[in-house]
Amino acid sequence: FLSVTEDLVRRRAEHNNCEIFSLEEISLHQQEIEKLEYLDKWCRDLKILYLQNNLIPKIENVGKLKKLEYLNIALNNIERIENLEGCEELKKLDLTANFIGELSSIESLKYNIHLKELFLVGNPCTEFEGYRQFVVATLHQLKYLDSKEIERSERIKALQNYPEVKQKIREQEKAYLLKRAREKEEAQRRMQERKDKKQKQVDSKLGFDSPDSSQDKKNQAEGGGEQEMCRTVEDDEEDRRFWEEPTPYTPESRLETHRYIEEKRRAKENIRESKKREKPPWTLVTAEGKVLNVNVPKLHFSLKDDEENNQIILELAVYRHLDTSLLEVDVQPTYIRVLVKGKPFQFVLPEEVKPDSSSAKRSQTTGHLLVTMPKAKEIILAKQKVSASIKHADCNTLQKNARRTGQVEKLEVDPSRYSFPDVTKIVQEKERTGLGPIKLQPEKITEVKKSCVDFENNDVP
Repeated sequence: FLSVTEDLVRRRAEHNNCEIFSLEEISLHQQEIEKLEYLDKWCRDLKILYLQNNLIPKIENVGKLKKLEYLNIALNNIERIENLEGCEELKKLDLTANFIGELSSIESLKYNIHLKELFLVGNPCTEFEGYRQFVVATLHQLKYLDSKEIERSERIKALQNYPEVKQKIREQEKAYLLKRAREKEEAQRRMQERKDKKQKQVDSKLGFDSPDSSQDKKNQAEGGGEQEMCRTVEDDEEDRRFWEEPTPYTPESRLETHRYIEEKRRAKENIRESKKREKPPWTLVTAEGKVLNVNVPKLHFSLKDDEENNQIILELAVYRHLDTSLLEVDVQPTYIRVLVKGKPFQFVLPEEVKPDSSSAKRSQTTGHLLVTMPKAKEIILAKQKVSASIKHADCNTLQKNARRTGQVEKLEVDPSRYSFPDVTKIVQEKERTGLGPIKLQPEKITEVKKSCVDFENNDVP
């Protein structure tokens, strides 16, 4: 069975920095817990505890949680209310959809003087005649029962008829407990039948009940596919029988259903794991050392021979949203290998490359993988000679055309490409250098000339 573990509590205490000693609220719902323990030792300051939708059969190990105000233990296998006397601050208790048939067990809640709300909807005890009157008369501190407010007049009436109602409840409890005893016996018998049937199936698979076990094994080896199909049909038939068989809704049947689902899930996982182990590895290199072309991920690709840059470019159309961490690129001198989520793509290169100088990158738009691999054999291209020869060829064609037409072709100079200095403005630019804004220059020049004339006139007698 599964119980409350410290690791589980710490994981569910993320909001409290995984500290459990000072934890005030924790949610342990839908954790398949079958035994409630340790919480009263680890989380003494708990105020709110959620335990709904588990397989807990008994309320225990929460009596020392003196600060607990709200306990939700709905949708479990609880049959009686007990061990809550120590929860001194308990204000709200939710026991919805359990198996409480011993209604008199609510008397233990008399000690929880702060209890204001109680939920018992979906329990067998709610079908008892006088159920509500009994609870209202027993627990004086209650304000709400099953979300319905308890009026003062209702409490007075319940107290007046309390002895009679109590007697009726006791009789109905006895009948229910006898019924539960029969249900437990039936559940035990069904469980034993299932175990025996399962043991027979295991024995038949191992060949203990067959004298010709060697022949059976031989037949199994020959018709493995047929046997696998038969096994699947048997499983489906068993599954159908289990779900169609009418069973009473009891703690035992609920637990049995959970175990059955868990067993089927584990069986599927085991089959999946065995298939993974049985799968043969991909052949990438033959025994003779020949490298093969392989495309297991079935991706489109293109190989480009870039002669101008003396390199080979591989474009592999990997999925756009595939994480780059799931790609492994391995460039070798004669081939390239890319693992896409563990599936190999391998291609033999037409020419030897340099693995150390190779590079791989992802396209931001398409997500494709681009691997650039420089060639090992370097080729020097005479680019200048080629361009010169082209120019000479153009000149020769021009001269030939000119001879044919008998006209002399003049070359036009593009003024935007070639600029010549303006000789007429050289002196003028020199004079203007450092003379300030252009609009003031003419005035300054005239002033200088005037001052020169005055100066000469004054000096000459």
